[in-house]
Amino acid sequence: MIDLYTWSTPNGRKVSIFLEEAGLDYRVHPVDIGAGAQFAPDFLRISPNNKIPAIFDPDGPLTIFESGAILTYLGDKSGQFLPNTGEARAKTLEWLFWQVGGLGPMLGQLYHFRAPAQAKEAYARNRFQTEVLRLLTVMNGRLAQAPFLAGPYSIADMACYPWMIAAAPHIEAIAPEDGFPAIRDWLARLGERPALQRGMKVPA
Repeated sequence: MIDLYTWSTPNGRKVSIFLEEAGLDYRVHPVDIGAGAQFAPDFLRISPNNKIPAIFDPDGPLTIFESGAILTYLGDKSGQFLPNTGEARAKTLEWLFWQVGGLGPMLGQLYHFRAPAQAKEAYARNRFQTEVLRLLTVMNGRLAQAPFLAGPYSIADMACYPWMIAAAPHIEAIAPEDGFPAIRDWLARLGERPALQRGMKVPA
């Protein structure tokens, strides 16, 4: 059984979505990042970067931190949602890393600079809005060509979905009038997946 150390954030939910979709046995260890639990010595032995999510797999035994690394490991371990070789694997990984390196960080910054409690510094706000709109245009273009980011449903979709849901109010505020129809359709398709929705509720 895999031990999942997580909290109710988009990064944490990427992994719980995968575990639910793959039907793998796991137990949840909530790490309350608002209370500073990510700095506890026991957690730092698992995730030295003091970030969630992290897992412990007794089959290794090994610990893994960083959501992209965890999804890749679990995809290989289970043989699901990550092709073994070739173009299909490369396509899945390129969209996974696109999320890890672009969509997630930029949506996080957009959320930060648009939040009411933050100073409304115009340059920073506009900088991240512009980059988010660019990334969403890329994403919409891809999803106009394929039902999911890598073609078949994969870890790339699992990585992007929680971020898109968390940032939805901010995306709606800056989106053009016609919006991003291919993204809307993709969100609707994913929203119909029971396992994904169970993963979005972890930790309870």
